[in-house]
Amino acid sequence: MDRGGRVSWMKCGSVVSLFVVLLALWFRSPQNMGQDDRLDTVLSSLLRAERQVGRSNIVRPRVAVGFGGCVDLIVDGVSLLKKINLPQTDQPLHHDYLENAEQLAQSFAYFFAPGAAAERFMINDTLFSELVEASRDIPGNRWAVGGNAPVIASRLANEGCDVLLAGSFSPDLTDVLPQHITVAGNVVEEPDIHLILEYPSGTKWGHYTSRRANRYIIHSDAHNPYLASMEDFARKLKDFKPQLLVVGGLQMMDNFPFQSGEREALLSQLAALLSSSTQIGIHFEMASFVDEGIVEDLLHYVIPQADSLGMNEQELPNLLSLLKGSNITVLSDPNPRVATVLDQMRELYHLVNQRYKGTNVASAESDPNAANVEGKPLTRLHVHTLAFQAMIVTHGSQWKNTMSATAKASLTANRHVCGSNDIDLSKARLIMDDSFSISRQEGSQRIRLQETRPVSCWDEEDYQVCVAPVLVCTEVYQTAGGGDNISAAGLVLQI
Repeated sequence: MDRGGRVSWMKCGSVVSLFVVLLALWFRSPQNMGQDDRLDTVLSSLLRAERQVGRSNIVRPRVAVGFGGCVDLIVDGVSLLKKINLPQTDQPLHHDYLENAEQLAQSFAYFFAPGAAAERFMINDTLFSELVEASRDIPGNRWAVGGNAPVIASRLANEGCDVLLAGSFSPDLTDVLPQHITVAGNVVEEPDIHLILEYPSGTKWGHYTSRRANRYIIHSDAHNPYLASMEDFARKLKDFKPQLLVVGGLQMMDNFPFQSGEREALLSQLAALLSSSTQIGIHFEMASFVDEGIVEDLLHYVIPQADSLGMNEQELPNLLSLLKGSNITVLSDPNPRVATVLDQMRELYHLVNQRYKGTNVASAESDPNAANVEGKPLTRLHVHTLAFQAMIVTHGSQWKNTMSATAKASLTANRHVCGSNDIDLSKARLIMDDSFSISRQEGSQRIRLQETRPVSCWDEEDYQVCVAPVLVCTEVYQTAGGGDNISAAGLVLQI
């Protein structure tokens, strides 16, 4: 073959090779990739991102977690309501707390149809006891260690941390906690019971149909609202020397019948404990609050001391609304778009950092009341939704490995809800859009979900943003405790 022929052949071979590469990429694009292949690629990529951060078997991070604990009685919610012959209501209504069966029906219907998580205090002890007794006969019911603090502590311990847990537990409950958890607090003979009414997506109750899987929680606590373990916890903190202090479970105070000034005194004592822990990172996990008074107290006593906040898609607009001077938002979109959540996160990040002194922002100019409140900068914000995980982390802050932490949070969502450490793709689906805008502002950048790099991270102002899709579990084992497990898993890789 002459030189010209060889050159022509080489050119032809290059064109063919390029064509083969482009064809392969085309077939691997979301439009042409099979759904099973796509899920498999996303899963393997998330696992790879999670494994990028190694965890030493020798040095275990030390984390302190408060407050409270209970026994969860988990039942199929609709089955329980049918068993007690709860009359279906044509008038879904929000109630701050529950006094009778009619209010239970109205409140359950209010949150059940959109599939929004809710938690309410039942002031009627007799009705609560009747519900617990009826739940014992529901097929498939099960008991579990419950409460925000024990659930967070258990996830942290199982992920390789040594944990100091503040709560009031019976000896039986203490015995079933994972290894590497030390309990601080009083021993109680009869722990509080939380009734978890779970329901899958598409469940029918009368003419209502749930839009997504979720739970409605009822409690009638006697111990948890008083933060009874706080004094012992404060003593043991000094010797434990944690790298992180996690606060949760304060929603047990919501609408609880305290004596005048009693709640404020407890939260003031908690604020003193947090403010004395200046060298420790502090994470506050939000929950379902409906009493504006307690949220105002949290804004005064707790949130100013927090470096990090965690919450779901209901709690984010709730807190943001109150910060902006409006009323509490009881019910929000249970399936918000990424752009909506990111805009709310940015606004919350800025408002919190403008509200308190001790930040790099002239707080008094934006909020005249802020001058009365000492606080630290908020440097981490984690919002967990059904479809995706989103984090904002300040550049140069103590929080590490944001991309890997977002991936781990996403994987933990599936693991917890499906009830298995191994993710079964036959029980998973992606519901996050194939591409998303980073803001609702016109002309905002759009980011396409890349299956081989599913965690999208970028820089803005003084912080980094990361978003990861969730492989949503389609055969739900349990939704209760999902946020606590997800938040704890995200924190593990960042301390």
